[in-house]
Amino acid sequence: MKEAIVKEKKATESLIKEWSIGVYKGDSPFNLKPIDNIYYPMISQYDVTDIKARFVADPFMIKKGAFFYMFYEVLNDENNMGEIGLSTSKDGIDWTYEKIVLKEPFHLSYPHIFEWENEYYMTPETLGTKNVRLYKAKSFPFEWEHVANLVAGSHPDPTIIRHDDRWWLFTSRPGNKSFTDTLGLYFSNELTGPYIEHPMSPLIQENNRMARPAGRMVQWSGKWIRFCQDCYPNYGSNVRAFEISELTTSVYSEKELDESPVLQKTDEENVWNGSGMHQIDPYQLEDGKWIACVDGHFTIEK
Repeated sequence: MKEAIVKEKKATESLIKEWSIGVYKGDSPFNLKPIDNIYYPMISQYDVTDIKARFVADPFMIKKGAFFYMFYEVLNDENNMGEIGLSTSKDGIDWTYEKIVLKEPFHLSYPHIFEWENEYYMTPETLGTKNVRLYKAKSFPFEWEHVANLVAGSHPDPTIIRHDDRWWLFTSRPGNKSFTDTLGLYFSNELTGPYIEHPMSPLIQENNRMARPAGRMVQWSGKWIRFCQDCYPNYGSNVRAFEISELTTSVYSEKELDESPVLQKTDEENVWNGSGMHQIDPYQLEDGKWIACVDGHFTIEK
């Protein structure tokens, strides 16, 4: 039995996931499809020119003026550390790589970017500091500075919203089995804190199919939509969507949308999302249509 476990472990370690990024389009934030006659992926490690990248993942985008700005994790192949890269686009389809805009002596990913009172902020994943850190743009989009620690502890994929004149921070957190099976919730009157844990937190425990955040939350028909990673049977299998029916300082409730899962792998081998998808960041266009940057992966042997 021990030999079988060792063989299985070695087989798993001999596989790597190639993550890359695309943009989908549709009539709602949970009915999005690949754009016709577009080559996918739109952004891969081969577009990164200032470091040797192993993959790109965790895309978030924001529009300022005439341009879309997409921030994402770039895994540096030389030190195995995540850094935050930037690409820009006029139409959300043709992207130009700019450069690495944020790096630290610890791993960075999930660059959740948002605007508040004409300033730009980011809550990337910063597990190495054992804090959820808030960054502010000194000079958007290229210069960022750490301005506050929001919640202590290891919290993957921190996702923040403004609701009822408060800030609400959803995070994955260590559970009994992994970082993917527990969902925490915190709130504050001020963006920089202090944050209080919700009395119903953790909202989800021991369920790796609906806990870990999978991108920006958006409003649809007056309700917040929460996206989560479905990590069964493997990490990053697909993305599910839940409508939040009640969010107060004492009560939280949600239900899964009929359209869920909203992102799934393509049933073809050796395509950019042939093994799974795990991130979505929807944005509504002026014509009412939606686009979203998404990521996907396929598994190859080392």
